[in-house]
Amino acid sequence: MKLAITGKGGAGKTTVAVLLARYLADSGREVLLIDADPDANAAMALGLDESRQPQPIIELEELIRERTGAGQGAGQFFSLNPKVDDIPQRFSVEADGVRLLRMGRLKKGGAGCMCPENAFVRSLLTHLVFQKDTCVILDMEAGVEHLGRGTAAGVDMMLVVGDPGRRSLQTAQLVRELAGDIGVENVAAVINKYRSDEQRELLEEKLSPLPVAGGVPYDEAIAAADLEGVCPYRGTPEQRRLLEEILSVVPVRAT
Repeated sequence: MKLAITGKGGAGKTTVAVLLARYLADSGREVLLIDADPDANAAMALGLDESRQPQPIIELEELIRERTGAGQGAGQFFSLNPKVDDIPQRFSVEADGVRLLRMGRLKKGGAGCMCPENAFVRSLLTHLVFQKDTCVILDMEAGVEHLGRGTAAGVDMMLVVGDPGRRSLQTAQLVRELAGDIGVENVAAVINKYRSDEQRELLEEKLSPLPVAGGVPYDEAIAAADLEGVCPYRGTPEQRRLLEEILSVVPVRAT
C-alpha cells in the first residue's frame, strides 16, 4: 500500500498521515512514513523529541556526490539513477513500529531544476513507492506544487485532507484536477476536524465530485497531543474504525 497525503497547510495532513501509519503498524504491517514536507513536523507528531529527529536526506551532500558522481568529471553530468536501496535502513528513525524518513527541502530552480540532490531524492522516492511489502505513506508538502514535480507519481492513492474551510476545499478540488497529470488516478478526500455529522455531510456535498474516503472528527485529545508533542494515535476501537474506513477505499496493489 502506497499513499500520498496532501492538502492545504493547517488542514491536518500530517496528523492523518501519522494516524494511518500508526494504525497500520499496530495492525502488524511494516510501515515507512516519509516526511516530504519542507515544514517537517512528522517526527514531532510521532512523539519524537529533538534528539531523535532523522537527518534530512537532501543534506547528505557527501553521500549524494558519491552516489551520483557529481563533480567527479568534466561538465555537469551526474547519475539520475543512483544507488538508494540502503538509504531507508541507514537514515530512518523508528517510533512505535513506524520508520520515519525525512526528505528535507528540495532545491528550487524552476520547474526544470534537476541538481544532484533533487535527482537523488526523486530516485529514492521512486524506489520506495515501487518497493514491495512495505506500506509507504508520504506526508507531502502543503498545496499542489509537488504535483508539478511528480514526486507522488506511482502511489496507489492520493488522500487529500480537508477541514471545514473554503480554501481547504478549493485546494482539494485543485489536487483532484492535477493528480491525473502525473498518473495518479485514485484520489479521495479525508474530512478532518468536522464537529458534527451534519457538518461532515455538508462538506461531502461541497467536495463533490471528489469522493470522500472517510473522516476524523474534531477531538480534544488530538488537539492536546499536538500541544504536548505526543503521538495522537490511541488505538481505541472508535479511532481504529475511522482509520480502517479510510483505508478500505485504497485499491489493492497487484503482486
